[in-house]
Amino acid sequence: MASDQTEGAPVLLITGASTGIGAATARHAVEAGWRVVLGARSEDRLSGLANELGGEEQALARQCDVTRFEDQEALVGAAREGFGRLDAVFANAGMGAGRGFLQESVEHWRTMVETNVLGVALTIRAALPHLRDAGAGHFVITGSVAGRRPLPGSLYSATKFAVGAMAEGLRQEIRNDLPETDIRVTLVSPGMVDTPFFDNRPKNALEDADVARAVMYALSQPPHVDVNEVLLRPVRQAG
Repeated sequence: MASDQTEGAPVLLITGASTGIGAATARHAVEAGWRVVLGARSEDRLSGLANELGGEEQALARQCDVTRFEDQEALVGAAREGFGRLDAVFANAGMGAGRGFLQESVEHWRTMVETNVLGVALTIRAALPHLRDAGAGHFVITGSVAGRRPLPGSLYSATKFAVGAMAEGLRQEIRNDLPETDIRVTLVSPGMVDTPFFDNRPKNALEDADVARAVMYALSQPPHVDVNEVLLRPVRQAG
């Protein structure tokens, strides 16, 4: 049960929340006065993060495989049941693959495409009815610099092109079909980020907190301002 101090605080749902950008965003959001609902496949890490952030008054942790729609619906339901509202959704879960169309296994490719593309679509489908009924809300979606230019042999790049198209398609659908709502859509597209996403950690890269601040920048704008995309690179990244 939320205390009097927290019960009016806005609620941010985050997928891929157990490490990296998702976990950093959860920390920044709570610091900024948000309550968070954390979803990821790693239940132990999620529980530890939720406890770090203040326990169930501030953070709810639920195991969630974003490729399973029932998991996504349950995550949204946890926000509604636990906090009584849902104000913003950060569709952040994703995974990568080595470049080369003769590299990686077909099974790895399938998991990546289902996570990066279908997972985002299912997050939108699970959350949109609630934001529509509330008349306002915010979708933030993790894209990538790799989704702006094709990379040699990169199926990952193709998934991020799809995510960028999905974000803009969602924005247009809302404006055309739900013109009286104040639902916003932001695509956050980072360059190289030093997170557990990489087996070999990159140098001269962004930190996960840099991306988290970009997410919070978009969320913190006045209700009439819709930041459609934030593109950020480490200063030494050329492409």
